[in-house]
Amino acid sequence: MLGVCRQYIKDLDFAEDVMVIGFVKVFKYLDTFKFEGSFEGWIRRIMIRESLTYLRKKQFVVFDDDVIEKSSRNYYEDSSDLDVEQIQQLIDSLPEGYRMVFVLFAIEGYKHAEIAEMLNISESTSKSQLFKARKMLQTQIKQENIIGYGTN
Repeated sequence: MLGVCRQYIKDLDFAEDVMVIGFVKVFKYLDTFKFEGSFEGWIRRIMIRESLTYLRKKQFVVFDDDVIEKSSRNYYEDSSDLDVEQIQQLIDSLPEGYRMVFVLFAIEGYKHAEIAEMLNISESTSKSQLFKARKMLQTQIKQENIIGYGTN
């Protein structure tokens, strides 16, 4: 479940804290689990909600279509193929709003209507954030490949 929290929260220490809070809620509300779905899925939803709550409390989330935060990029010299750690770093480099929508849609499998409700945004904002996140990732991956090929 740390991986779930880590998808939303860049700092590993804070992600671990959120995971612990999530597990406290799991044990606190264990009697409410109705065995109608996957137990892992139920825990996963709790972890996602706790991660989103943490980010809202810290006011890290910006859903502004006009603002794109500049992010520092790490370029890798050895290969144009990205491993899991490199992909995670690329996702981490996205602005928070973009990253949250991207992770919820592309990794967790939520639909835009569900994302809009979870994040208290419009469905069109969710779609726009996803589009821009994908575009930023494509640009970064393209730059990774160019840098990788140029150094061999």
